[in-house]
Amino acid sequence: MDMQADIERLMFFEHARKAAEATYIKNPLDAENLTRWGGALLELSQFQNPAASKQMLLDAISKLEESLSIDPKNPGTLWFIGNAHTSYGLMIPDETLAANHFQKAAHYFEQALEDEPENELYRKSLELTSKAPELHKAAHSQGLGPQALGGVAGPSSTASTSKTVKKKKNSDFKYDVLGWVILAAGIATWISFAKSQMPPPRQ
Repeated sequence: MDMQADIERLMFFEHARKAAEATYIKNPLDAENLTRWGGALLELSQFQNPAASKQMLLDAISKLEESLSIDPKNPGTLWFIGNAHTSYGLMIPDETLAANHFQKAAHYFEQALEDEPENELYRKSLELTSKAPELHKAAHSQGLGPQALGGVAGPSSTASTSKTVKKKKNSDFKYDVLGWVILAAGIATWISFAKSQMPPPRQ
């Protein structure tokens, strides 16, 4: 992974988070701004340790729920909150609680698809969420829980080579799925933020 690109991405979304926070003080009813704030937190959560990542995801969900209370039909917001619930569900070890987050994610993705039935990104996200319980079980049963699912993995154990190879294969599968969701979220967020950087119309 390109370290420089990661640093730039981190700085970009940190700047976006601060800008959204400042805008919120001026106008707390700006649904688009709340969505950008939630999207930035979702992206930033990938760079944190597991505890901070989970807290950031909860903050993202809170901001996105606030946005939906103002504009309940925004498919982009529905998609972001679905991603946040999926990510959070994958991080927590409790299967029942995780399943609850996956169900919420599926509900939000379905709503987004109702508004934009041709959107392949929303459709793919819904498909991936249906596989999330299986992925969650595999990851947590093999000790790949929050550390591996969080933004910053802990130090690898001194396991035997065969165990390491097996773990790597499982980890590769997990990151294939998570990576797709994160990449898709990143692309959509970049587009959203690029649009938001345009000067607002004069009042």
